[in-house]
Amino acid sequence: MGLRVLAVDDEADFIETLVKRFTYRQIPVTAAASGPEALALLDREPFDVVILDMRMPGMDGLTVLREIKKRHPLVEVIILTGHASVEAGMQGMSLGAYDYVLKPVDFGELLEKAKKAHERKKLHEARNPA
Repeated sequence: MGLRVLAVDDEADFIETLVKRFTYRQIPVTAAASGPEALALLDREPFDVVILDMRMPGMDGLTVLREIKKRHPLVEVIILTGHASVEAGMQGMSLGAYDYVLKPVDFGELLEKAKKAHERKKLHEARNPA
């Protein structure tokens, strides 16, 4: 099965653009506007890669990341961090995120990281069959 992406960000314009760009490349993508919405979707549907914004109202990205890794340890997470906050990206990686990208996002870079994260997930699944 191909790459399935869950994009999580509270900025409607940004998430709409991201969804269009993945859809244009025939990559299934679902959008969530908040951490709780993303966790509910993950509990209902299989996703390979979550693209997760760090700064969201209510439940922040690090809290969501911890929950994702607790509930769905094989799902790979790519952190979106704005405001040149490399520190948040590094902190996310220490909690199990695959990688991070800075906003404004270079879509080509994000797409490449998503594909590599998907490959890593498939390797982990092959080593740890359910």
